[in-house]
Amino acid sequence: MSDISVTTWSLEQTAPSDLLPASVPQGDLRIVRAEVPSPEFSRFLYASVGGDILWTDRLAWTYERWQEVLGRPGTETWVAYDRGTPAGYVELEAQDDGVVEIVYFGLVPSFRGRRIGGHLLAYGTARAWDLAERWPGRDGTKRVWLHTCSKDGEHAMDNYLRRGFRLFDTKVEQETEAATPGPWPGAYTV
Repeated sequence: MSDISVTTWSLEQTAPSDLLPASVPQGDLRIVRAEVPSPEFSRFLYASVGGDILWTDRLAWTYERWQEVLGRPGTETWVAYDRGTPAGYVELEAQDDGVVEIVYFGLVPSFRGRRIGGHLLAYGTARAWDLAERWPGRDGTKRVWLHTCSKDGEHAMDNYLRRGFRLFDTKVEQETEAATPGPWPGAYTV
């Protein structure tokens, strides 16, 4: 395998008023919090969304590691369902001093291009801003941040910028190229 150059951009919002809305897609789209930490379900979402865009860092995690991360106070998974089928998700992680990271965000490949992503990102970011309301004892959110990279979907950065995120850091690093774990042969690809 060869090395590839990967650019990582870090973006943030520093006030709830930074969040810019997105249009709500037509149809039966619901966004629901997965309130019971479930390593099986979260691994399914992670692999389904990231299989074609090189999300590999969590694939080797043990069940116990998934349980530990998902069970941390202030960690939340919000799932978009299109007519009852999981279409994508947002994973939030509360950090110190009122900071919330959008750790993962994305759509299953067969749901991309349907105007779901902007709505899901806006909804998930709003949940980051009001996270302390669901977790007594946590500081109110003062900052929401995330990172994206050149391996992510081609529309990821535009979506973040349209939702009001601002760039605060850029890094370029060399990584060993890895084979993507998916999509499965014959699966829908855009």
